[in-house]
Amino acid sequence: MAETVDELTVEYHEGETMTVKELDKVILTKGAWATVMFRYQDLDRKTGEFGPDKYTIRRYQKRNGEYSQRSKFNISSRDQASQIINALTKWTDE
Repeated sequence: MAETVDELTVEYHEGETMTVKELDKVILTKGAWATVMFRYQDLDRKTGEFGPDKYTIRRYQKRNGEYSQRSKFNISSRDQASQIINALTKWTDE
């Protein structure tokens, strides 16, 4: 478990094999509740290669000195990411 926001990651290993590779992260909020956006790739077990970029926004709560995930929103595709960007840009430009 992570004790600081900077330690939070989506990287995941099964034994010696990395199955989720974190490419980048942006910390949106810190504190008792933290919000972090990650860019990552999943391992394609058939090819042994990492697939296309994916994105997720996760909320963590700090209790007893450690962060634990409370919710997440996975952005399913590059197209959906673009739609979210366009909508937020429109709304923030109003």
